Amino acid sequence: MMPMNFQKILIPVAGVVVVVLAYRFHGWAGVAAAATAIVMWVLLHFTRMMKVLKRAANRPIGHVDSAVMLNAKLRPAMTLMHVVAMTRALGALQSAKGEQPEIFRWTDGGASHVTCTFVGGKLAHHELFRPGEQVAKATAEAAGGPVDRATS
Repeated sequence: MMPMNFQKILIPVAGVVVVVLAYRFHGWAGVAAAATAIVMWVLLHFTRMMKVLKRAANRPIGHVDSAVMLNAKLRPAMTLMHVVAMTRALGALQSAKGEQPEIFRWTDGGASHVTCTFVGGKLAHHELFRPGEQVAKATAEAAGGPVDRATS
């Protein structure tokens, strides 16, 4: 069972409450002002989403300038839209389309990549892969020397 997203319920209920309170205290003029404010809020969010997607449309899917910098900026519970705005590119979908959790990958020019897992549109987990670390680790193990655990 998927966890309930309270924002899908609370935001519309809050809008109705604002309109009812506006009517209660200011009559129909209050309803007009509250409805105008709600429509403005919706339009601001829609405009931001369109701007982010327009920027992302001009870049290759799954490409980011620096996977290490992206990994440093990621925080739990970030929305997918926020991550797309940071990377300015859509992530390459790694999971089956329409299934939860959604897994996206962003790769930089040095073949490093960040794999992000989103549950319900929120970042649940992210992992950085750097090919140089894997080569160094394999070389150290083959030589029989100690493996530096600080970099793993």
